[in-house]
Amino acid sequence: MIHTAGQKHIRSLGILLSATLLTACTGTRPVDIGILDNQLTPCPDSPNCVSSYEDKKDETHYIDALVIKGDNPQQAWSSLQSLIKQNSNAEIIKQDDHYIYAEYTSSIMRFVDDTEFLLDKENNRVQLRSASRLGHKDFGVNRERLEAIRAELQKQNIVN
Repeated sequence: MIHTAGQKHIRSLGILLSATLLTACTGTRPVDIGILDNQLTPCPDSPNCVSSYEDKKDETHYIDALVIKGDNPQQAWSSLQSLIKQNSNAEIIKQDDHYIYAEYTSSIMRFVDDTEFLLDKENNRVQLRSASRLGHKDFGVNRERLEAIRAELQKQNIVN
């Protein structure tokens, strides 16, 4: 019986450790993101964030906004929402007629990236921002995600 109790204890520790590892990378949802002065929050200095509001000379942080084709920004906005909802790693946390905040969670390590979109009707664009919640580097994951969204919307002939 001692052997069986020891095995149960080790198995319980293994389950607890696995659960801890799977949730340890999620971090706490940030409170300092969103719209500030009609723009998305600036990126931190760390190389794990990209935004269309950063200086174009900043190759680490700058990414082009999505340029909407035609004169129907609401159609582009709806298509973007649908695209996010189709991604099993994405969860829309907040959305309205001009702002989307979604969390993207990596499949294995459960790292969470906070991704935002702002519909800029005046300039016929969707402004972008995506940042890793934890860690210093993101190995280009945030940029790749936003560029994949751009490519899909280009296939649909929605953005340039």
